[in-house]
Parts: sequence; structure tokens; C-alpha cells
Amino acid sequence: MNAAIIWSDHFLDYKWAYTHPMSPIRLALTMSLSRSLGLLDDVEPAEPLPVDDTILSTVHTRSYIDAVRAVGSGATASNNALLQRLFGLGNDDNPVFESMHEAGSMLVGGTLAAAQAITSGAVTRAVNIGGGMHHAMPGHAAGFCIYNDCSIAIEWLLAQGYDRIAYVDIDAHHGDGVQHQFYSDPRVMTISVHQHPATLWPGTGWTTEIGDGHAEGASVNLGLMPGVTDRLWLRAFHAVVPSMIASFKPQIIVTQAGVDSHVADPLTDLALTVDGQASAMRALRDLADTYCDGRWLAVGGGGYGVINVVPRAWTHLIGMALDRDVDPATPIGADWLAEAAAAEHAVHPDYSRPPESTMGDGGDLAYVPWDGDAGAPPPDGISENAQRQTDKAILATRRAVFPLHGLDPEDPRD
Repeated sequence: MNAAIIWSDHFLDYKWAYTHPMSPIRLALTMSLSRSLGLLDDVEPAEPLPVDDTILSTVHTRSYIDAVRAVGSGATASNNALLQRLFGLGNDDNPVFESMHEAGSMLVGGTLAAAQAITSGAVTRAVNIGGGMHHAMPGHAAGFCIYNDCSIAIEWLLAQGYDRIAYVDIDAHHGDGVQHQFYSDPRVMTISVHQHPATLWPGTGWTTEIGDGHAEGASVNLGLMPGVTDRLWLRAFHAVVPSMIASFKPQIIVTQAGVDSHVADPLTDLALTVDGQASAMRALRDLADTYCDGRWLAVGGGGYGVINVVPRAWTHLIGMALDRDVDPATPIGADWLAEAAAAEHAVHPDYSRPPESTMGDGGDLAYVPWDGDAGAPPPDGISENAQRQTDKAILATRRAVFPLHGLDPEDPRD
């Protein structure tokens, strides 16, 4: 096979409180859906690598690692106000759970296994749906993320000799932890397409965040207003991301494929369908094929439609990595639908929705490519205000970073 799929049942140990939106059932259902569609026929998923404190400390502080281990083992009281203030542990977003150090490390090991599989030459693509914990900071947990597997894997790739790594984040939330880690490192370009920071936590990812020092222009942020649908999201994505990848010429693309951009996601305000999300993932695969000899490392991330959205979207991701693309019109078998329906009892009612019966939502992907600041009328089905707001975001991002790469922000050919 040309791709590695990383999996361990221990990924399901990354389990917050019952009332928490990030239920690991989304991972189990993704793997079972992939199997039910035959995507994993003759594929033996690879195990995560073991992870020790030396690996974790390439990104995280020793004091934070010690705190995570202590609170997850019961050695420190989980309601300690100092732990919340210093390390982000024990609050509503990041409640303490048993063995959280081991569970967080397991996700890191999955993404490291993906990186190693590509670097060894065994495969050119690798997927770890358990990864994507892009909010974790060096010294504290944030946004449901304990250890930042994305940053740790990128640091590992740099240590192996890569010196041009593109990280593309399509989660609805800004990829703040990864941007923070590499903000001054010109070897890593971070690109984040997210809901506008004025409207969604963590409130970062403004177009003015472009990198520091020699890395100026290596941080690229495209913030889109609430309500953006497939056609406008794809218009924005294609107006910025391919040009940045073509200019940077990375040796590998690392993709955080959070799917909380879906219209049914309970925590965000974008309006994509699974069809639109799959189109974005396919575009990223194509960019890796074009510029990186196919080297593509994809991880999961956000997504809180844990039954009705995430399994379908990440099954598309797994299929694409294996060159077994799934038609969105594909019906889902009755056995899997029954399994998913039965899983609803394990999910808090705020995040439990019945499974959908096909692999798509009937999304309209016929976006009109950005054609410059010409004020062209929107196509049928797109309001003038929505297109104007999207185009303002496109132009703001292009004006912030394109000149730093010798590109003309006003010229749609660049």
C-alpha cells in the first residue's frame, strides 16, 4: 500500500467527561465505517510509536508534563485552582481524567508513527485520525488538547532533515498552538483556514499574524465569517492555499483535518457539508502529489457531530489516502447505521444526532474561482453580502503575505 493508517484501540482512552463534546466514539465509528465500506480490506493499521518525556519535551515544558502525569494518576487534586491557572488542567474544556498523560501520549505516538512511515520511504501518505491536537501550548492544555502531536511530529521531521514543511489547518478553530511553536521558524509554513477570530475561540488567527523575523510570511491566516458555505469556503481556500504551497515548495504537507466546519457542528458557525470537507481534503492530497512527491501526513482534530458528521468525513480522508475515494452519494449499510444509532446512548444529548444514510450531504461544490477585486456579481444562490465578506477576507490575507513571497495580491493568477 502507498499509505499507512495509524490506529490503536487505546485512542479511545482519550476520554473526557460524559458532558464533554469530544467523545472518542467518533474515532471508533470512523474505523468501523471505513471497514464497512471495504476501504481497509487488505490494510493492516499500524500501531502508534512509544512516546517518552524526551519526545514530549521537544515542545512541552517538563513542569507541564509532570503536572499532566500527576493529575491523571491522582497524585495531585484535580480541583486544584493553581493547576487550572498554571497548566489549564481541571477546567470545563480540559477536565481531568484518569491516565490522561498516557492517553495524550498515545495520540502523539500515532502521529509520530505516521511521520516515521513517510520518512522511512515505506509510504508516501499516512493518516492518524486520533491526532490533530493543535491547541496545546508548551506549558498548558487548551481547547481539549493535552499534548500537541502536530507540533511534536513537525519538530521530529525537522530533526530528520526536512527544512520546508507546510502545515495546513482546516479546522474551524485557528491552529494557534502549531503557529505559536513555529512562528519564528522559516522552515515551517503554517496555513490556517478558520472561522473569523472575532467570532470564535481562541480569538487568534488574524491576517496580521504573519510570522516573526526570518519567518515573516510563513504564518498565513484566512478567517471566514460565520455562515460560509461550501462554495464560498472553497473559493477562499483556492484563492490562498495553492499559491502559498506553490511558492513555499514544501517537501511534505502536514494537514490538520478538523471537521467542525460542518453546518451541523454544535460548537461552531460555519456551514460546510461533508461534500465540501472532502473536496478540501482531496485538494490537499493533490497539492502533496504536485509539490511533495505525494508526501502527505494527515491528522484529525475538531469535530463534534460525533455520530452524524465526523465518521463520514474522516472515512473520506482514509479513502483518499488509500486512493479509494468514496463517492458522496454512496449509501451506508444498515449494519453500520444500527451500530451508530446504538452508540447514541454513550454521547451526551447535546452532541448526539442520528447517523446519516449516505456518505455526503448533497453539497454544492461549484465554486467560482476568485477573480480579483473586481466586485463581480455573485452567482445564483450566493448573496452579495456573503461573497463580499468572503472576498474581503481573501484579499486581506493575500495582501498580508503574498508580497513577502514575491506574489501580487491583486492578481488572481498569482
